[in-house]
Amino acid sequence: MMDCLIKTVKSEGYFGMYRGAAVNLTLVTPEKAIKLAANDFFRHQLSNNAGKLTVFKEMLAGCCAGMCQVIITTPMEMLKIQLQDAGRLVAQQRVMPSVVTTLKMGGTSAVLSRSYNTAPKPRVMRMSAIEITRELLRTKGVAGLYRGLGATLMRDIPFSVVYFPLFAHLQQLGQHSSENSSVPFYWSFMSGCLAGSVAAVAVSPCDVVKTRLQSLKKGPNEETYNGVVDCIRKILRKEGPRAFLKGASCRALVIAPLFGIAQVVYCVGVGEFLLGYTPYNIYSA
Repeated sequence: MMDCLIKTVKSEGYFGMYRGAAVNLTLVTPEKAIKLAANDFFRHQLSNNAGKLTVFKEMLAGCCAGMCQVIITTPMEMLKIQLQDAGRLVAQQRVMPSVVTTLKMGGTSAVLSRSYNTAPKPRVMRMSAIEITRELLRTKGVAGLYRGLGATLMRDIPFSVVYFPLFAHLQQLGQHSSENSSVPFYWSFMSGCLAGSVAAVAVSPCDVVKTRLQSLKKGPNEETYNGVVDCIRKILRKEGPRAFLKGASCRALVIAPLFGIAQVVYCVGVGEFLLGYTPYNIYSA
């Protein structure tokens, strides 16, 4: 992780670590809103008359929520990966003088000579999220934004199946009593962090496959893939099983506070407060 951080800053600068942040800021809000609201909706639909759910039904509700969120998640991840890849490829394509060193021995003196590549410097273009979106829509249509949909479903559905039941049970541990089901905001935050990090590590192999499938522009000597099965087979053959856990720790560090904050905002009712609603007039409307 530290090696990746140092190399990214060295080749792309400090702000290279924030490539794709604008896409995340734009789309992460509706994505989380859909995910959390869909889970609550399906939990309500699947609960019995006493409002209770079995673990299987909790997992089923999470599964349905994961299926709903890919409407936003797939284009968001697609654009974010292209922006991050663009910075990486620009760094790779920076042309340095190619130095060919030859040692010519003559008599007792050694002469060091260099030959420089004088070919014209290729023009490297940086593209914004809007430009990438236009290009994808022009060349591939709307389907271009949903490249890797199967792999995204393969990641987001298991994530939600693990995350939501685990969060619900951790949340229950923080209730004041059986009569008073309220939970302190810090407990919601910690529950979201723990459940998010566990789910992130659990689905890390799926995230590795999804990221590689959605990477459109490849650098020299980088592998290309024809679908999920081909991607899994090539990763196993060339990099081994450990490659499926690459970035798992980074992903857990990102997902934990993200879901911790999201759950606090959702459970405390910040959105309802900002919109001027209260629980009473929400349900009575």
